[in-house]
Amino acid sequence: MRLLIACFALTAALSADPRRIVSTAPSITETLFALGLGDSVVGVTQHCHYPPEAARRPKIGTYVNPNVEAIVALRPDLVVLQDTADRSAAQLQRVGVAILVVRHGNLDALFNSVTAIGARCGVPDRAARLNGEIRARLDGIRRRTAGKPRRSLVFIVGRSPGTLDNLIAVGKGSYLNELIEIAGGVNALAQTPMPYPKVSVESIIGLNPDVLVDMGDMAETLGVSEEHKRSVVALWSRNPALKAVQHGRVFAVASDIFVVPGPRVAEAAEAFEKMLHAGTP
Repeated sequence: MRLLIACFALTAALSADPRRIVSTAPSITETLFALGLGDSVVGVTQHCHYPPEAARRPKIGTYVNPNVEAIVALRPDLVVLQDTADRSAAQLQRVGVAILVVRHGNLDALFNSVTAIGARCGVPDRAARLNGEIRARLDGIRRRTAGKPRRSLVFIVGRSPGTLDNLIAVGKGSYLNELIEIAGGVNALAQTPMPYPKVSVESIIGLNPDVLVDMGDMAETLGVSEEHKRSVVALWSRNPALKAVQHGRVFAVASDIFVVPGPRVAEAAEAFEKMLHAGTP
C-alpha cells in the first residue's frame, strides 16, 4: 500500500507543472524566459547573462561543470540539462530530482528543445508561438538575401589572446553554419564536418574569405571594450592579401547571440546578413 501511494505521489510530481526550475546552460535559460517562465527559474549558470534578470538568479556553477549539490540545495521541481551533461543527469536522478534533457546542436534540435520545455512546463502553446516567431524571422532573412551575392565567411570562435595562434572556427556541424547560409553566405569551412575545427592562419589565407568574423578571445562577452575589438581587427590587418581585409569586412564581435543556440538565433542571422551584404543593393 505504501509503495502504491509513493508511485501515485511520484506520478503527480512528474505530471505537475514545475514551479522551481534550474537551468544548466545559457540557451536553456533564454528559452525559459522567452516562454514566460522566468519567475519559476531559481538557478542558472555563471554564463547566463540574458535577459538581465537571469543574471540575478543563484548560480549553480558553469554549464560545462554544474554543481549538483548547489542544484539540489535549491529544491528544484525540474532541472533542464543539455544532452552533454550525462554525469550530472545521472547524479540528479540518483537523488530523485526530476530532469529534462534537451539538445541544441543544430536548428532542428533548438526547435525541438523549445517544444519539449514548453510541453514539460505546461506552456505548449507558448512554445509553438515562439518557434513560429523564430522561423518567420529566419524565413524573412532567406527571402531578403535570396538574390544577393553569396560571399564566403569564416567565423573564428577561439584564439590565443593577442595572437592569431590556436584558431578555432565554425565548421559544418555547428548551428552557426546554418545561420550563415540563411543569411545568404557560404561558410568557407562548410566542407569540414567537425562543428568547431582547429585551423591555421595559413589555411585561412588559402581560403581567402570575403568576410571574416572573430570573437576568438571574447567568448566571455561581458566588458569587452571597443578598443579591444579594434585590436582584433588590427591583428588580421597584418595579412593584407586577405579579401576580407582589403574590403573592410573583418568584424570583431562580442555578443552572446553568436554563442547561445537559443531564441535569439534570428538576431545572429540578421547580424551575419549585415556583415555579408552591407553596401550591396
